[in-house]
Amino acid sequence: MNESGEGAGQAAQSKRKDARRNKETLLDAAAAVFVTSGVEAPVRDIAAKAGVGLGTIYRHFPTRADLIIAVYRHQVDACAEAGQDLLASSATPHAALGRWIDLFVDFLVTKHGLAAVLRSDDAGFDTLHAYFLDRLVPVCAQLLEAAAVAGEIRSDLDAYALMRGVGNLCIGADNDPRYDARRLVELLIAGLRAPH
Repeated sequence: MNESGEGAGQAAQSKRKDARRNKETLLDAAAAVFVTSGVEAPVRDIAAKAGVGLGTIYRHFPTRADLIIAVYRHQVDACAEAGQDLLASSATPHAALGRWIDLFVDFLVTKHGLAAVLRSDDAGFDTLHAYFLDRLVPVCAQLLEAAAVAGEIRSDLDAYALMRGVGNLCIGADNDPRYDARRLVELLIAGLRAPH
């Protein structure tokens, strides 16, 4: 291959990386706006937070549902990918599990309102829920197994049941300022410790 062909290939690859990075920036901005203002937040607020024009958002996500689904999937992927990094960087597997559960709680806050927006598209919601389970349950199971092998927690814990319990503790947290779901989740994770 000649030099101009290689240069064109590298330029195209660089352009794809930039486009992917820009899309991730947009999705991060949308997630942040959804957390503070809900999924019905004006698209102009998301554009301002991302530092892009409205046209850029609509080019990537023609409908609000498209944007919400993309944010949801982006958040699921980020939470799933964090598992290995946390195991490698945390002092113990139990600490990694606790940090991952914190990310999971943050994710649950971000997805608030999704079901209401997609109520007319049950198949779409079912697909997202299956994606959520397929990506996150194995990561939670891996963290639980690592902590159990290290002797830090009981070995009879089920990842799905734990995630469901954490989710249930988060229900209604945004409606009652006296209810501290994160504190209750911390107590739940501390309670997983193996008896000495």
